[in-house]
Amino acid sequence: MNGRNLKPRSHLKSRFILSLALILPTVAMAGEVTLTGEGSVRYEPDSARLQFTASAEHALPQKATERVAALMAQWRESISDYRDRLNDYSDATVNLYTRTLPAPERGKEPEKQAVASQTISFSINDLSLLNPLIREAQAVGLDYQLGPHQFFHSDEAGMEQEALARAIADAQARCRFVASRLDQTCGDVVTININGGHRPVPMMMSEAKSMSDAVSSVGEREIRASVTATFELD
Repeated sequence: MNGRNLKPRSHLKSRFILSLALILPTVAMAGEVTLTGEGSVRYEPDSARLQFTASAEHALPQKATERVAALMAQWRESISDYRDRLNDYSDATVNLYTRTLPAPERGKEPEKQAVASQTISFSINDLSLLNPLIREAQAVGLDYQLGPHQFFHSDEAGMEQEALARAIADAQARCRFVASRLDQTCGDVVTININGGHRPVPMMMSEAKSMSDAVSSVGEREIRASVTATFELD
């Protein structure tokens, strides 16, 4: 009879369950979208961390130390009008060591020289003080280096939060666009990851290099942030 050609019901049921299991993950994933949002903030630094060094050499350690003390006295006098506007001021770091000079002639003993130095460090929240302080340091004969890493904004934490807020808003806007193209709406956030940090990127800076030079522009900085978010599509 024809009964021999019929497949058992249990076999047909198992095939149906297997087909359904293969389809279900695709259906679930169709209700979500993962995308990246980016944000940035540009600003000009309004503060700086500065460091100057007074140094002197002499065959006698005491003389080298006395010369550095004289330079420090001259420096302190020259910045007396600015002193109360210098934050975290410190000039207590003193170093004294001996270096060996090459022998002046073959067969003679190498000469030794005492090197004394004193480091001055502070920060300013008013960049109008920068050039006057540089001029005073140059007049006294202090050593210093001035680079982009020494400049910052007094509210960099707020700048970082603003860049992150813009990245999140960008992700939400992209989600709304994608959802509208699919005749759906952007729903709740399933997951969100903040990608990397928010390190300020220097754009450009003019450096002071000699007595006649001055810093004319610190230049812009940019803080960037990005997020990767998964949204439900309703």
